[in-house]
Amino acid sequence: MSSKTRIVGAMLAGAVVAFGMAGTASADEKKKSVYEQVVGDIKGGKLNVEGDHAAVVNLVIKRNIPITYEYVASLMRTPNAFGAGPACIICHHSNDPAVSYRGLDLSTCEGILKGATEAPARPIVVAGKASKSLIRNMIRNNRMPLGVSFAYPTDTPNILAVRDWINAGAKDDASGKKIIELFKKPGAFGTEQSCVDCHMSNEEPPSFHELDLTSVKGIMKGADSIAMAKEGKPATMVVIPGKAEESKLYERLIQNRMSPGIDPGEDRDHANTQLLLQWITQGAKCQ
Repeated sequence: MSSKTRIVGAMLAGAVVAFGMAGTASADEKKKSVYEQVVGDIKGGKLNVEGDHAAVVNLVIKRNIPITYEYVASLMRTPNAFGAGPACIICHHSNDPAVSYRGLDLSTCEGILKGATEAPARPIVVAGKASKSLIRNMIRNNRMPLGVSFAYPTDTPNILAVRDWINAGAKDDASGKKIIELFKKPGAFGTEQSCVDCHMSNEEPPSFHELDLTSVKGIMKGADSIAMAKEGKPATMVVIPGKAEESKLYERLIQNRMSPGIDPGEDRDHANTQLLLQWITQGAKCQ
């Protein structure tokens, strides 16, 4: 951990103690202000503000501090808010697709909630459900294979083959075997490596997200099956038979992370990303 990170964490903790904050807490602490809770946590050695995002997580998100639209608006207007790149409203400032990509207006709360208006029109925010919101995927998820060019076509024969296989039911037959061969082939989707270089089993390590692309059975088992099972949850399904547009496997082959050209190594859980998602979780309120 860098000395800069420790200093920032200490400053944030000090600011909380000095100025106080407002929010909610556990049932036993509802009568205490957030300021009093933090002071108590500091005295009890329970407060951790060290690490890249610990201060935001422990001082704001875990205490359910309200995130205002005013702050979200500032993020949309600020360069590098979610990683290196221009302000979001440079490319998305109007519902007119002739002047704004996808007819998406991020310059107003109403525009954010309306979503992309160019066909196929679709919302980018599901109020109260950050994990179901398209904007989360757009600013967090790297296009695969990792490092593929932003300009790499999304309608190559190999990508379309994956789409068509899913829409046809994602069967473990001759068509499924052809898809597996594509995942094993270096350069099949725009980079020198093959998909199975990173996704070769349902265990991590060695496979990222416990995703196995070496067989149809492995694909249909989904991602993070072991990790999710420890939480009593099912694996994350990456294929929905018959619905390529709703399948993460296809989505990750065609959907670029924003902002355009962002380094795939940029932090996916930037503090501002977490605060934006918390605003959505809290209802995506415009006031």
